Amino acid sequence: MLFNSEEKIYKSFVISICLIVALSLLGIFLDVTTRTRSLILEELISHSRAYFETIVATRLWNANYGGVYVEKKAGVLSNPYYPNPDIKIVDGRTFTIRNPAMMTREISGYIGKEKDFSFHITSKKLLNPDNKPDGFELSAFDLFEKGQKEVYEIDTIGNKKYFRYMGPLFIKKDCLKCHAHQGYKAGDVRGGISVMYNVDHVYSKLNTNTLLIALFAVTTTVLLMLALWILTRRLMRKIADARQQIEEMAIKDMLTGIFNRRYLMQRLEEEFDRAARQKKSLGCMLLDIDHFKSINDRLGHLVGDEVLKEVAQRINNSVRAYDVTTRYGGEEFMVILPDTSIESVLSLAERISHNIKNNPIRDLTVTISIGATVSRDTDKTIDEIIKRADDGMYEAKAAGRDCVKGCGLPEKT
Repeated sequence: MLFNSEEKIYKSFVISICLIVALSLLGIFLDVTTRTRSLILEELISHSRAYFETIVATRLWNANYGGVYVEKKAGVLSNPYYPNPDIKIVDGRTFTIRNPAMMTREISGYIGKEKDFSFHITSKKLLNPDNKPDGFELSAFDLFEKGQKEVYEIDTIGNKKYFRYMGPLFIKKDCLKCHAHQGYKAGDVRGGISVMYNVDHVYSKLNTNTLLIALFAVTTTVLLMLALWILTRRLMRKIADARQQIEEMAIKDMLTGIFNRRYLMQRLEEEFDRAARQKKSLGCMLLDIDHFKSINDRLGHLVGDEVLKEVAQRINNSVRAYDVTTRYGGEEFMVILPDTSIESVLSLAERISHNIKNNPIRDLTVTISIGATVSRDTDKTIDEIIKRADDGMYEAKAAGRDCVKGCGLPEKT
């Protein structure tokens, strides 16, 4: 139960860590994606500003010269919105003026043939109906009037993405010569130039890059979570092993490897209560190695330790799997025998005594004295059972050692 509880805690910990890692990586992924898109948008705006400023500079060049005259050849029309647009030179050729607005309009017509890029000059107060603003441009004018310096958006036309940018054209003093009759004054927004170009290739690469980042994030998250899970499972095993070792150290005798007195008292209480409930007898043996002090004195403590370990193993190998063999203290051992009659206890004690005596340990004949007893209906505590076993052991020693004595045995009828 304890291990299952700890395992649940470890699993919750791993899941929490994995969620934190996943959310962190998701946050990083979203941040990288957002920053990438923001950088691309800034780059598109920068390009659009460059286009817009180039067009404005070209218009300024035209305006500074008071318009530019072009030869009136076939297909070249005069500006219908300009008074006296044509002049004839001495060689008979005719030239017509191209003011900034018409020049911009004609250049945009050439560029407009290329579907991936175009620009458009427009105004809310039109002279030329061909310059009529579309929805994006009308919205831009409203924003310009509120003080915004530029407007941009990404629009889908057909199945393609286009970046649209528009900047305002302001009325200057020189402009009033041509536009004063429209009610403008210096500083007013008299129009604007919008730029539009295809960005499908940019967003295609961006989407591919986003997909790769997403795949990388998912792969990294899965691998990291798997690594965390494996490491945690290993840690859980090590902790379980360490806990098992600690538990064994708490209940087992370090020298002999059998249970210690602490565990004995716990199990004796449990078996005593069970025997009382089930109306069954509980057998108990107390065993003591005869003349053990002389073994230590004559042969040394290392030999004494080896004798203790061997005796403990022989006792433990002689009992049933559910019997409990413990080191009671020093050279004394106690065996708890659930659901065992006194006859069986005495018979087992004799076998253990015979086995130890008749199988020398390092050419040393070792004997033991054993006190045996069983529980009684009148027993109130485990101390009464232990005392009878102890009394039996002392009777065996008083009888010359190397024997088994029962104490407080049921009377024969």
